[in-house]
Amino acid sequence: MAHWLVKQEPTAYSWDRLVRDGRTRWDGVHNATALQNLRRMVPGDEAMFYHSGEERACVGILRIVTEPAPDPTDPRRSWYVDVVPVRPLPRPVTLAEIRTDPIFEGIDLLRISRLSVMPLPDRAWKRLIERAASPVEPPAPSRVKEGTRRPAKPRARPRRGSARSRTR
Repeated sequence: MAHWLVKQEPTAYSWDRLVRDGRTRWDGVHNATALQNLRRMVPGDEAMFYHSGEERACVGILRIVTEPAPDPTDPRRSWYVDVVPVRPLPRPVTLAEIRTDPIFEGIDLLRISRLSVMPLPDRAWKRLIERAASPVEPPAPSRVKEGTRRPAKPRARPRRGSARSRTR
């Protein structure tokens, strides 16, 4: 079984709506790389449902239930798969958390941010499940001691004749 991450703006189609609907067609993908990824999906594969936009977090797991097929209603010749919800994550795993974890280094979510359908390596899938099951980690402590300030960086002097050195 392969693992995927699929992204959607929650104002267009949210995890909660997928749960209410019980099943939906994952369509409207037009990016060439995302379409290649979608066409590699097989029934039984699972995907993280990622809310893009303001939320930017993995919120649930869905399962692919049909073979990829051309979308006859799309004049741009996209493909689709049908998906069903499996379960919500115990808590959302945010993009900020993903960015700070070295396990996720190199995944398409961080490299190609606009890609809507992407593979997830097993190590990344397992880590998302672990992170969702654990409480939110507090932010890393600051390395600057309280009450101290970092020295200000010296300002570069404008070069002679530059716009900053001219009077207005």
